[in-house]
Amino acid sequence: MSLGVKEKNHVRLVFLGAAGVGKTALIRRFLMDTFEPKHRRTVEELHSKEYEVSGATVKVEILDTSGSYSFPAMRKLSIQNSDAFALVYAVDDAESFESVKSLREEILEVKEDKFPPIVVVGNKAESGSERQVPVEDALSLVELDWNSRFVETSAKDNENVLEVFRELLQQASLPSRLSPALCKRRETLPKEQALRPPMNKTNSCSVC
Repeated sequence: MSLGVKEKNHVRLVFLGAAGVGKTALIRRFLMDTFEPKHRRTVEELHSKEYEVSGATVKVEILDTSGSYSFPAMRKLSIQNSDAFALVYAVDDAESFESVKSLREEILEVKEDKFPPIVVVGNKAESGSERQVPVEDALSLVELDWNSRFVETSAKDNENVLEVFRELLQQASLPSRLSPALCKRRETLPKEQALRPPMNKTNSCSVC
């Protein structure tokens, strides 16, 4: 079955990455426009939202996974059952960037696809002087070597969070007209953006 030919009415996005990089924070910022600074351990949590698109209902599932490597079977199952992947690391944690490389290899192996729909997310861009992963290094590896998309974000400051989900939905073969649907409930989503500009904080996504 080809997932890219027919438009789908259901898609699952999965967030993978080491513990503490902000996977849950990114998802909470997108869904509820809130930020909780205290890290809480996640095993696996599935969020589901439905949108009306040209008279049809589109169901979007967002899977928040554990950063622990003690759940390899669960992680493999998450990869098998998902349509697009956000590989998240923290710009102030070089080891978390190495984890992204390993996770990408696992996705390629499980999906048996050389070019799976992946968005690599460098979170905690507000870290400033504590940065350990230069943006140039990450951008070169992800977009030139891997042919995937790269976005730096700050769940804390609400920068580029919406851009991550836009990229994931586009790569998951959902109809392009889904973007306006995401704007129906008080959120604003620019139609076109330059390459990874800072998102204006008034462009927050508040899905009720």
